[in-house]
Parts: sequence; C-alpha cells; structure tokens
Amino acid sequence: MPNCARGLATTMLLQVHDELVFEAPPAELAEVSQMVKSAMENVHRLDVPLVADVSAGDNWRDAK
Repeated sequence: MPNCARGLATTMLLQVHDELVFEAPPAELAEVSQMVKSAMENVHRLDVPLVADVSAGDNWRDAK
C-alpha cells in the first residue's frame, strides 16, 4: 500500500509480530485506519474471519 499512490503523508514505520505501526497526520487517520483494517482483514479468504483492531495515540504506548 504505497503512500505515494494516494498522495498520503502516512508512513509505515515498522512491523512488530502481528502489529503494524504507522505515523499519520491527524487529517489522514480515519482514511488510513479504514484502509489498513480492510487490507489486513481481507488479505486472504479463510473459513475463520480475520479481525484487525486499529488504535491511535501520540506514541506506541498510548495507542494500545
């Protein structure tokens, strides 16, 4: 999901186990949250649904 394709300033900083950490301006938070959640939940069709939780905060600790 390259940010340049949509003209977003959001950047994926790192992946930690099953978590993705992004840096996003507040104006992009809703759009990016929906895009990432949809991509994670629909990456592959399974018999068991994949559920992704999205949270936000000023830092990684506050986002949990």
